[in-house]
Amino acid sequence: MNAISVRKIAKTYAGKPPILALKDISFDVKKGELFGLIGPDGSGKTSLFRILTTVLLADAGTAQVEGLDVVKDFKKIRTMVGYMPGKFSLYQDLSVEENLTFFANVFNTSIEENYHLIKDIYVQIAPFKDRKAGKLSGGMKQKLALCCALIHKPKVLFLDEPTTGVDPVSRSEFWEMLKKLKPEGITILVSTPYMDEAVLCDRIAMMQEGKILSIDTPQLIVAQYDKPLYAIKASNNYLLLQTLRQDPLVDSCYMFGEFLHLRPKGDIALLMKGLNASCSQIEPSIEDCFIELMKLS
Repeated sequence: MNAISVRKIAKTYAGKPPILALKDISFDVKKGELFGLIGPDGSGKTSLFRILTTVLLADAGTAQVEGLDVVKDFKKIRTMVGYMPGKFSLYQDLSVEENLTFFANVFNTSIEENYHLIKDIYVQIAPFKDRKAGKLSGGMKQKLALCCALIHKPKVLFLDEPTTGVDPVSRSEFWEMLKKLKPEGITILVSTPYMDEAVLCDRIAMMQEGKILSIDTPQLIVAQYDKPLYAIKASNNYLLLQTLRQDPLVDSCYMFGEFLHLRPKGDIALLMKGLNASCSQIEPSIEDCFIELMKLS
């Protein structure tokens, strides 16, 4: 049995015009898997999370968490999942320890009972246990929220953009924490707009405008990129970008940090002739794959 099963989920928000948030979303998450929903803001990740955690009703389709229907069995599901929403939602006026104690009491457990789950995280925030949650740094708020989501040892952990707005070091530490949860058998569904975090998941679903573009392991998604890709740099990348996009020998060209990433239709040597720029063939990243999939959708 899968930990999560989603079949043809759809959601539209009222408006002028109406906003299509999710369109025929279907996927499965295996038990114990670290599964990532990868996509920019507005791709539908949060709407999907809210449906799976029983706080939002879908317009169509069905979804199950641990074999339970998200509509009929919402009360049971809420006792067995942990949910860390994108926006910090703990009690700002309670201290670190008071927040943890509160959430442990809600689930009829104690900090001590599942302390082994949060130990590696809690020791980092223990020096601030008497500080009000609202006074913590972004990284510390993130760690406290994860502790509160884990305190009852959930079977499925939902993490909606948990690293947005925190520094790179805290982002790296957070993913190390998730790796350490794998032996506990907890299924983790995490969403992120950061493409570099995709490679840290067992499998990913790449989302854009309420649709899933591709589902696979990060390695296989990259392996399916079947055309040569080049990194190009000039003294004026923006001017070079305009020039290349008008060339019929160019399939696609876009800014990528301090470089341009280029997919040619023909001979790269012929394309580069007369251009004052450096050029080297590179391996595609997850972000390159995502850009290509958007073109095809």
